[in-house]
Amino acid sequence: MQRKRSRDRQAGRASPARRFNGNGLRAQATAGAVNPLSRAIGLLARRAHSRSELRRKLRMKGYEAEAIDTAMARLAELGYIDDQAFARELVRRRGALRGPLALSAELAARGVDRADVEAAIAEFDPEAQLLSATRLAERLYARKPQIGYRAMLDGVGAKLLRRGFTATIVRAACRSVLAEAAQPPED
Repeated sequence: MQRKRSRDRQAGRASPARRFNGNGLRAQATAGAVNPLSRAIGLLARRAHSRSELRRKLRMKGYEAEAIDTAMARLAELGYIDDQAFARELVRRRGALRGPLALSAELAARGVDRADVEAAIAEFDPEAQLLSATRLAERLYARKPQIGYRAMLDGVGAKLLRRGFTATIVRAACRSVLAEAAQPPED
């Protein structure tokens, strides 16, 4: 540990103990500090963020609330942050593996407004949900030996429920997979 600290001092970096202020937040260096707008753009360059996520990350970096508000207003003005577009994109991207309940919970955890969440989930229509759930059920059913409907609901259905699909969609997907498996393959 001694070597690491001396290398930090030689490189002009603060030691880990000095990088945080008394609140457990990173202290913002005065000389050569990156402004919150630049930091936010850097975060957005890596992946999309909701307003709440971005605000939290900037606060964790030690920026003042006024500077964060100014940066957030400028980002909204430039069109870089839009919670509604963020929610729609997340539902589109993750809808193949997760149901509407899990997607709704994930968006709420990321601080997206309930109205934006409901609008994005409404675009994930029941036919698309059934298709996603059926694809997942086919993959999960392929790993199991030939099982009946009740056993499929207990095993595969439970996994689909944990992924956020509704019980109606889970039952329909399980029926669809079993019906397809019962038909002889066409040559």
